[in-house]
Amino acid sequence: MTIKNDTERAYLIEGGRRLAAVLDALRKKVAPGVTTEELDDLAEQLIREGGDEPCFLGYTPEGAGRPYPATLCVSINDEVVHGIPNESTRVLKEGDIVGLDLGLRHEGIVVDAAITVPVGQVNEETKKLLRATESALTAGIAAAVPGKHVGDIGYAIQQEIEKAGFKVIKELGGHGVGELVHEEPFIPNYGRPGEGEVLEEGMVLALEPISSAGKASVMLSADGYTFRTKDGSKSAHFEHTILLEKSGPLVVTCAS
Repeated sequence: MTIKNDTERAYLIEGGRRLAAVLDALRKKVAPGVTTEELDDLAEQLIREGGDEPCFLGYTPEGAGRPYPATLCVSINDEVVHGIPNESTRVLKEGDIVGLDLGLRHEGIVVDAAITVPVGQVNEETKKLLRATESALTAGIAAAVPGKHVGDIGYAIQQEIEKAGFKVIKELGGHGVGELVHEEPFIPNYGRPGEGEVLEEGMVLALEPISSAGKASVMLSADGYTFRTKDGSKSAHFEHTILLEKSGPLVVTCAS
């Protein structure tokens, strides 16, 4: 999507603010003993109470064999992305990390964001993984400037993750967003400066660094959606929807 007028911009920003508020409520709900289905139920409840639509529920991405059956993606520990919370309900345990990936549609515009949250106390290596992946998102956003290239974003993300000693999951990445959940361009979490599609003012992008504490290889589970690390190592995932403006990238999926 390319934002064309002030009305679309206002809808995008308000949708992002609403999504950020829902994710913050989910973050506060995460605790030992909470189930993945409880998180999914809360996400749908809060989105609908705000008058918006959950845009993952019933969505069939390219290559999927069936629609996604939940509002929220809940990915625990070695689950990289797209964990289904309501078909095989799981209970969060002390020391887990849980990725919460969520999208909503506000006034026809889709916004998408994700956080990875510790469950209770986690070890120092896990804290480092979370910090590095969130820092990579910040670096990727800073590189998303009109006139630069998709490769500049990927390079910034990759450098931040790898300098912390972790691996980039290369099969997965960010994307355009706005009219649909997934739009062009695909934004790899690695790359070279000056390569790839040129970034233009008005573009709406979802940047989402995804990292592994072990090897970078992943596999798709039998449910058709959940990606896991092949070696069972923990994975982290953070995401924001941003609008490319002349003055620089505007993060819309933030509470303030």
